[in-house]
Amino acid sequence: MRALWLHHSDDPQASARGDQYLWGGDILVSPVVEKGATSRRLYLPRGDWFDFWTEERVTGGREIDRRVDLATMPLHVRAGALLPFGPVKQYSDEAIEQPLSLVVYPGADGAFTLYEDDGRSFDYRRGEWMGIEMRWQNAQKRLTLQLASGSRMLPPLRREIDVRLAGAKASRRIIFTGQRISQSL
Repeated sequence: MRALWLHHSDDPQASARGDQYLWGGDILVSPVVEKGATSRRLYLPRGDWFDFWTEERVTGGREIDRRVDLATMPLHVRAGALLPFGPVKQYSDEAIEQPLSLVVYPGADGAFTLYEDDGRSFDYRRGEWMGIEMRWQNAQKRLTLQLASGSRMLPPLRREIDVRLAGAKASRRIIFTGQRISQSL
């Protein structure tokens, strides 16, 4: 959790917000704290943002009203963000068969490093970890994946990743085997 002023210190309205925060640098959380509220007035810092639930693109640098209900807290994702979603696990090292999903929020360049280890030991201290560096080049509409420096491919040695641009219905499956791969989306 990060205060807005940590990433938007040049924006007086963002710096003054005490009822919103960032989850990492890419997700803006706007909690609803009023009983029976049906809408939430919130501030989006400059730049393009996407409503997490509808994937509608919204221009920032202004206040907006967002409809809310008991099941929907307003969340907005910064343009350029890369959000991975894994299948649900019951415990950290549970074997899973489903692919990782990655949603790319276009409109700006972005980067993210996905970190994995065995989930049960301290072997990461001996180099037993994997980092997948993900880079989005917005102008070229290109996603690049490669192993992070100092990491190595962990089993399974073939990772299926379903990649989708925010707002699009269809996804594209990318197979990552540890070699640098670059795909146009």
